[in-house]
Amino acid sequence: MYYSRLVEKEIALKLRSCGAVVVSGPKFCGKTTTCMLFQKSFIKLNTKQAIEIAKMNPHAVLAGEPPRLIDEWQTVPDIWNQVKDDLDFDYKFGKYILTGSSTPADKTEVYHSGAGRIASIHMRPMSLWESKESKGTVSLSDMFNGCSNFPTELNTDFTIDDVAFLMCRGGWPISVKAPKDIAIEVTKNYYTGMLSFEGSDNERFRNKRPEVMRMILKSYARHISTEAAISTIIADVRQSNERTMDTKTFNAYMEALQDIYVLEDLPAWNVNIRSKTAIRSTPTRHFVDTSLACCAIGLNPEDFKRDLESFGLFFEDFAVRDLSIYAAHLGATVSHYRDSAGLECDAVIHLEDGRWGAIEIKLGGDDNIEAGASSLKRLRQKLTEKNALQTPAFLMVLTAVGAAYRRPDGVFVAPINHLRP
Repeated sequence: MYYSRLVEKEIALKLRSCGAVVVSGPKFCGKTTTCMLFQKSFIKLNTKQAIEIAKMNPHAVLAGEPPRLIDEWQTVPDIWNQVKDDLDFDYKFGKYILTGSSTPADKTEVYHSGAGRIASIHMRPMSLWESKESKGTVSLSDMFNGCSNFPTELNTDFTIDDVAFLMCRGGWPISVKAPKDIAIEVTKNYYTGMLSFEGSDNERFRNKRPEVMRMILKSYARHISTEAAISTIIADVRQSNERTMDTKTFNAYMEALQDIYVLEDLPAWNVNIRSKTAIRSTPTRHFVDTSLACCAIGLNPEDFKRDLESFGLFFEDFAVRDLSIYAAHLGATVSHYRDSAGLECDAVIHLEDGRWGAIEIKLGGDDNIEAGASSLKRLRQKLTEKNALQTPAFLMVLTAVGAAYRRPDGVFVAPINHLRP
C-alpha cells in the first residue's frame, strides 16, 4: 500500500519547470518509491556491478524515455555533470529525476552547480498527516488565511502513550506499515544498519567507526531541542565515553552524519528589525526524525513517562519534523527565535510573501498552555509594537495531547494529531 506524500506536489511542479530534479533525503524515507510515480524509465545504481558499469560509461545511464529516474546517482558523481551537459545541449523540462541518500563520495567530481537546470528537493520521513495518523482538522494554510472556522475538538481518543509510541517508531514508511507490536523494532533495525558502512563506495564513510558515530548521536540526542554549542557536545562525548576527541575529528564525523541527512538543525530567525535587543543566532539541535534520537539513547515509550522534561524536548523535535514537512508544502520555512532578553519561540513559520506565524510547542496541560500563550503574546508585542514588524497571521500553542480550541485572547491551541498543511 502506498501512502501519498506531500512532496509529490513539489516534484510535479519542478518537473514542469526544470530540466532535472534531484530528490535527496535519508535512506528509507521513501524517495525512490515516490519518484517512481513520475518516471517513464529508470535505473538503480544500488549494486557494485551497476555502479562499476555506470562509472565506465556514465553518459549511457541517461539513455531512456523521460522522465528518466536515476536512483542513488551520488555513487557515480559524474552523472551530475552528464545531466548538466545534456541539458545544455538539449534542454527540455522534466528529463531527469535523480535520487540520493547521501552526498557524492567525492564532491570535487561535481563540476557544475546545476543552477537553472537542476532543482533540488529535500524529502523527509512521513508526517502524521501522511501516515494517516492526524485527523487534519487544523490546517496551517487556513491559519495563514484567517482561519474563521477553527474547530473545537476534545481529542479524547489520542493519549500521551500514543505520542510516545509515534516518537519512537518514527515516520519511516517501512515502520509505519509494520504491525504495531514490531514497528519500533523495525526502526531500531534501520538505525543499526544506517551506521554500517562496510564496503561503502564513499571513502569518507568507510573510514568512520560506527561506535564513534553512535557516541556523537547519543550526545546530540541528549541536547535535542536546545541551543547547545558544538563545544558542549564535544565535551559531552569526551566525558560520557572517557575518550579523546578533538574538534577536527568531531567535525569530520559530523560532516558524514550531515551527508546522510540524519541531523537537521533548526536555524535562528533573522528578523531583520532595528532593535537594541540582540537576536541569538545559534540553531536548535534536531534530528530529521525523532526516532533516531530515541534509538541513539535507547529510549522506549515507557521511558518518557518517567521523565517529563525529556519528553517535552523530544516532543518538540517531533513537532518540528511535522512543521518542517508542512511548511515545505506551503513554500514556507521554519526557524526559531530567541533574543538576549530571554524571549523565545520554538517555531516561526514564514511565507515568501512576508506573512508569519509563531508556535510554542508544549506537551499539554493548562499551565503549560497558559505559559506558551503568554510568551507568544509578548513576542507579538515586542516584534510588532516596538519594532514595526508585520502582525503575525496567527499564534498557536501546539500540544501533544488535549483539545483543539481558540482561546478568548485569540491564541489557537491545537494537538499535533489534528494538524495538516
